[in-house]
Amino acid sequence: MADYKNFKFDVDADGIALVTWDMPDKSMNVFTEEVMDELETIVDRVAGDAAIKGAVITSGKDSFSGGADLTMLKRMFQLFQEEKAKDSQKAVELLFKSSGRMGGLFRKLETSGKPWVSAINGTCMGGAFEMSLACHARVASDAPGVKMALPEVKVGIFPGAGGTQRVPRLTNQQDALQMMTTGQSLTPQRAKAMGLITEIAPAKKLVETAKKLIKGGLKPVQPWDEKGFKLPGAPIYSAAGANLWPAASAILRRETYGNYPAAAAILKCVYEGLLVPFDTGLKIEQRYFTQILQTLEAGMMIRSLFVSLQELNKGARRPADIKPTKFTKIGVIGAGFMGAGIAYVTAKSGIPVVLIDRDVEAAEKGKAHAADLIAKEMQKGRMSEEDKQKLLSLIIPTADYADLEGADLVIEAVFEDREVKRQATEKAEAVLKSSAIFASNTSTLPISGLAKVSERPKNFIGIHFFSPVDKMMLVEVILGKKTGDKALAVALDYVRAIKKTPIVVNDTRGFYVNRCVLRYMSEAYNMLIEGVPPAMIENAARMAGMPVGPLALNDETAIDLSQKILKAALADLGPKAVDPRHVELVDKLVNEFDRKGRKNGKGFYDYPAKPAKKHLWPELKTLYPQQDPDKVNVEELKERFLFTIALEAARVMEEGIVTDPREADVGSILAFGFAPYTGGTLSYIDGMGAKKFVRRAKELQKKYGAQFKAPKLLTDMADNGETFYQRFDPYKAETQKQAA
Repeated sequence: MADYKNFKFDVDADGIALVTWDMPDKSMNVFTEEVMDELETIVDRVAGDAAIKGAVITSGKDSFSGGADLTMLKRMFQLFQEEKAKDSQKAVELLFKSSGRMGGLFRKLETSGKPWVSAINGTCMGGAFEMSLACHARVASDAPGVKMALPEVKVGIFPGAGGTQRVPRLTNQQDALQMMTTGQSLTPQRAKAMGLITEIAPAKKLVETAKKLIKGGLKPVQPWDEKGFKLPGAPIYSAAGANLWPAASAILRRETYGNYPAAAAILKCVYEGLLVPFDTGLKIEQRYFTQILQTLEAGMMIRSLFVSLQELNKGARRPADIKPTKFTKIGVIGAGFMGAGIAYVTAKSGIPVVLIDRDVEAAEKGKAHAADLIAKEMQKGRMSEEDKQKLLSLIIPTADYADLEGADLVIEAVFEDREVKRQATEKAEAVLKSSAIFASNTSTLPISGLAKVSERPKNFIGIHFFSPVDKMMLVEVILGKKTGDKALAVALDYVRAIKKTPIVVNDTRGFYVNRCVLRYMSEAYNMLIEGVPPAMIENAARMAGMPVGPLALNDETAIDLSQKILKAALADLGPKAVDPRHVELVDKLVNEFDRKGRKNGKGFYDYPAKPAKKHLWPELKTLYPQQDPDKVNVEELKERFLFTIALEAARVMEEGIVTDPREADVGSILAFGFAPYTGGTLSYIDGMGAKKFVRRAKELQKKYGAQFKAPKLLTDMADNGETFYQRFDPYKAETQKQAA
């Protein structure tokens, strides 16, 4: 056995090397510079030893690999910026060289003269799947949860280690483009059907099957390196190619509105790469990859959706001096749609959960909702009957609060009424141990007010889920005025246990996410009242990068809920807190036309019976005199949506509601899909520059109103040339600690 830090290396009696990737002190294997150095040494050893007939590479962990390490990417960007300040040309050359490191290693592996087989167990993502594609065969385990993907486009880049050249040489171009431009995950069955893996094997026979391929005479040459190689699909210049490529470009434009340079680069890499020899194709890919790494979109998306997201998931905001909680029992009060969803995701994570409602029958309905969710997962092949029985056995429906005894955490998800919540709090605290944490899933009521009825406000916290709980990945953890560090640590431990992303928010009306969402919908009201055609409002929002138009989103959240929010703001904050025109619009929709949204089949949209699709309510355009569509500035509509949301995020930072820019950015993307290509609400401002942003905000304010007034924080940042990540440096404490 050779001495490697990240790999185990064994050669069996048949002369087949087993390379087991198993990084110490890491839960998942990732590519680092050290890993690549060691792997290159191993490739050289296999190639240079005549006694070794071939090699199988597998993982010693539950998963194969998650791809590149975030610290390596951060360092690469940091070195580029440092060099760019001195010599921009040299900086680009350095970036080009470093971006080709991984691709060069994989090319060396596949041309080493010895057959390599990748034995894939668990998740195999990004660079790890590109390495597997460079192997001469791939065997995937049939165990549940095994999946492969090239998801780089989701963080603003693309498969730059040979992925754009190998995938379309193994499968047809249409499937290759769809896989890479969406970043979709593949099951072993789908990957085999596409020709991306060679075999599927039982988990216990994975390595044995991989070795058998080498024993059977696996050629150590890739198909594209053999004379006479033909693409699995038709050539670029063919009748089929003439049908595919114009359509592919049009579909990409329709889906991305040109907001994602990396997605467009994938098409260029595949199109140009398939017209030339493989090594030239790799060079084309490397050049585009270097170009994309320099884009604003890549920089912002990598920071928010790769680096910051992982840091928050690992507990970046967790108090470090508090021992982690291992949950043995969770209580959920309220078995309605939200409570049942919370119980489901808790049990899915293997934690026993007591689900309480007014009677056992109501609690059983909540458990039945969980069963429905499991049934949908089973239809998609993601769960088995065994998984179903195990999960449902962890949910105990009851009407007896005494069953909460021994719970580490209790989450109430009852009706949004202070009195109902007071009763739930008092009944739960009567049986809970003194160290237990009580959380409210409220979306509108301030936590500090709800905590007043608690006998232990230090242990009272908000855990705000978004609907539907099983699909939405963000959770707002809300601190009341008296919430202690222990409650925060337990809440963050719980969110991590159920595999969701937490952001920490200080107490305020609407917290963070809802404040931003309300601004989004409010600006749509303004546009309607101005006479902007409704279809233009929805399309402009999607063109700006939002996944759902504001009118469609309002239908989902319910228009009568908007009516209640406006009335509550009027009652609590006075007439200046609301626009009377908005009240008039919403009242007319709800009271006069009974249009409450999707829930009653009519809102801004009509919802006919399937298979007919929803469509904008034709009478909507008659409520206000309509502008000539040709005279409406679509670019300005797009700006208005992004600016009004980003300005609200800046106000939230100014008020100290959110204190970490990573949370503002990640939260805005995960919760309501704020234009991911910007990197999030604050990155949108940072990317434009505070000075330019404030100048444009003033122009919009003059033209459209006070909602575009920049807060003092932003004007100060503009004057000082600051960014949010400088002013609210999330790494400041860490940097100071290292300096000391």
